[in-house]
Amino acid sequence: MTRAKTAGLAIVLGSLSAFAPLSIDMYLPAFPAMARELTAAPSDIQLTLTACTIGLAVGQLIAGPLSDRLGRRGPLLVGLAVYLAASAACVVAPSALSLTVLRLVQGMGGAAGIVIARAVARDLFEGRELAKFFSLLMLVNSLGPVVAPALGAVVLHWTTWRGVFVVLSVIGLLLLVLTTFLLAESLPRERRRRGGLSIGSLLADRVFLGYTLSCALAFAALFAYISGSSFVLQDTYGLSAPLFSLVFGVNSLAIMAASQLNSWLLGRFSPRRLLAVGLAGTVLSAAAFLLSVLTGLGLPGVLPSLFVLSGSVGMVFPNATALAMADHPDKAGNASALLGTAQFLAGGIAAPLANSAVSMGTVMAVVALGAVLAFLLLTRARHAAQITHSP
Repeated sequence: MTRAKTAGLAIVLGSLSAFAPLSIDMYLPAFPAMARELTAAPSDIQLTLTACTIGLAVGQLIAGPLSDRLGRRGPLLVGLAVYLAASAACVVAPSALSLTVLRLVQGMGGAAGIVIARAVARDLFEGRELAKFFSLLMLVNSLGPVVAPALGAVVLHWTTWRGVFVVLSVIGLLLLVLTTFLLAESLPRERRRRGGLSIGSLLADRVFLGYTLSCALAFAALFAYISGSSFVLQDTYGLSAPLFSLVFGVNSLAIMAASQLNSWLLGRFSPRRLLAVGLAGTVLSAAAFLLSVLTGLGLPGVLPSLFVLSGSVGMVFPNATALAMADHPDKAGNASALLGTAQFLAGGIAAPLANSAVSMGTVMAVVALGAVLAFLLLTRARHAAQITHSP
């Protein structure tokens, strides 16, 4: 595949993978205002975030296996249509409860883009090239967290939080059109498999489980930051909504920069070694954030810690994903589904727990340590050698 075609594919798949940050990050600065308008507690508003995350997790268990059986395009187009309809309905949600239900459906629709994007990548690449392509996907995907808060701030300046979901509806429509005309089927009929979710064989694979848990728990650390940062940085440390959006965007740039550094380093080091570096950065930065909170160091300690945490996952995600999926080309949709579901379930559990600076730091540190332990105890060097020497 030429570089131009690879770049074009990365733009399409990266845009589909950006459903999560777009659906999550755009309305974060509006949390306090939403709580006031809907007469809801902050935990009720955070529950809308959890519901979307659960939808993103469960939807992958549906779309991933279906894409192994029916091909990639059909399930993807249906998921995009569901996302579009649910986003439009969120605009007129009358209560926090109804918004929570609609966010669940919205997440399930958007999940198709996330899980099938990874499966398409596994259909077309393997080995180091797969890890490099996932790094390229992160470059495009990370534009979501950079653009979303700024776009959300602009929307909130001119209208209410409901305007955010108008914008998400338009984005859903654009991606539906883009996918319809630009994304070809990557799984020919002769390679499609019968049956449903291959959960037993995948979970029995100790290496797959180890890399999946490492990725999922690192994601939970990032998601604890995403969920809690709006209240912590604005209410506890006094940042305005525009300044919070700026900080959030800068941290997203750290993910982009680290993912591209990772792509360059893959020419010199194995994905496993780079994953180890990323996990070390995750646990150390999470510990530094918690220490800064407990010692009253304030923003001079908190902000650099969050920057390093964000950057570290830019190395964790592409390498852990490529390593987890390396041995399962015949069931890429199933593997992608379990990998993505584990991430979003871990994130969904972490989100409501990060409701203060101390709890946010504690959650980040605990799950980051768990990611390191999963990597050390469940993965093995033989698998790393296999992916390192694959074409």
